[in-house]
Amino acid sequence: MKPITPENATLGFVGIGYMGRPIAQRLLQSGFTLFAYDRTPSRADALVRSGATVVRTIAEVAARCNVLLSCLATEEAVVNTLTAENGVFANLPPQSLVIEMSTISPEASLQLAKLGAQHQIQVLDVTISGSTPAAEKGALTLFGGGDPDSFHAAEPLFRAIAHKYFLLGSNGSGAKMKLVVNALLGIGMQAIAETVALGEKAGLERGRLLDVLSETAVIAPALRDKLQRAKLDDYSPQFPLRLMNKDFGLILSLASAVGAQLPATEAAFEVNARETNGGAERDFSAVILQMEKRDRLVTPPQDLSADAISRN
Repeated sequence: MKPITPENATLGFVGIGYMGRPIAQRLLQSGFTLFAYDRTPSRADALVRSGATVVRTIAEVAARCNVLLSCLATEEAVVNTLTAENGVFANLPPQSLVIEMSTISPEASLQLAKLGAQHQIQVLDVTISGSTPAAEKGALTLFGGGDPDSFHAAEPLFRAIAHKYFLLGSNGSGAKMKLVVNALLGIGMQAIAETVALGEKAGLERGRLLDVLSETAVIAPALRDKLQRAKLDDYSPQFPLRLMNKDFGLILSLASAVGAQLPATEAAFEVNARETNGGAERDFSAVILQMEKRDRLVTPPQDLSADAISRN
């Protein structure tokens, strides 16, 4: 398969959301012709000034491209988009390529690849690691699963949107790697939330605590910015809580399927789920609020220090 370039490829893009919009913009800036579709038309319309052509149906976007990228919020949306009677597989020309970037189960990724093959369409699962700002800078990390020739042919696309990309294996491998990475992301955010609550309870000034934590080697680069945003009480969604919650469900489902024990992930999922039910859309770092709130309700423990014991 030849490398995919602006000269030989027309792109379709389905799902102009938090991540889809900046990814599509990067591809447009790299010279690709791109047809955009979103269930909420105004999201796709926002790409017109960047050079996209907006279409109003999935069938139309599929019929007008030979490489289609999908970046959707739920597995149900992905399956419906690709497999419906008026969906992608039914309208995309044979020998085309689908790059599925949504976070879905490995089983669904594998099944979609098999269904695509029945239409003579190659399907790659190429999942995303990184926030909206990273997508805007073209600094994502990508995890791929599927046919090696197709993956390598798509590298010009990957270079436009990511600074690192990896082929992990056959179809479903990219989905698995994304769940492994997001398990670490979710647990890491929960750990931060707990330690911030601990520091505050111990009498440390919140702003200084967050500043110093962000300078330590133990905070992952992907989470460092969350501390500064928390200092400003800015929990506007870069990676929404509801999507982290959805991913936790996929992670625990995979763990059950393969017999892995994930007690820390289960605990983080519980806190995330409580905060998800809080109303307005917020970033997954809002679990910091949940732990601070929870901590204020806890009665201070008995003083068991050596001085206190000696006084008694």
